[in-house]
Amino acid sequence: MSKHTGSCRCGLISVEASAEPIWQSYCHCRDCRKQTGAPVMAFVGFREADLAWFGEAKTWRSAGGLSRSFCDHCGSQIGYRDERLPGEVYLTIGFMDAPEDFPPNLHAFEKRRLPFLHISDDLPRYQDQSVER
Repeated sequence: MSKHTGSCRCGLISVEASAEPIWQSYCHCRDCRKQTGAPVMAFVGFREADLAWFGEAKTWRSAGGLSRSFCDHCGSQIGYRDERLPGEVYLTIGFMDAPEDFPPNLHAFEKRRLPFLHISDDLPRYQDQSVER
């Protein structure tokens, strides 16, 4: 396995993953839209123990027990941790240096997808959360 890496726009915060991801998905929830300013977000999840961090991100408490992280220098969104999923970290695809390596394999919160957004694929679509919490 090649090492997966990610970084913010300015490079002050970066990560190296020593294992393959445990999750890859789209999220259509309102909270992710508000956090990112995008009509849909894509995430890649890793076990915390498989990540080596360089630099320190800022975090804030979001809805539903999430702690979202970002770079306070350039503003890049990094990802989130969910207190109901201990030991897991979900990074935004845009934070990853090779986002093409992490194609989403499902849609979460499909019922909240914006009506003008059409993603034609055959991926599973969950009306709510896609990860059991």
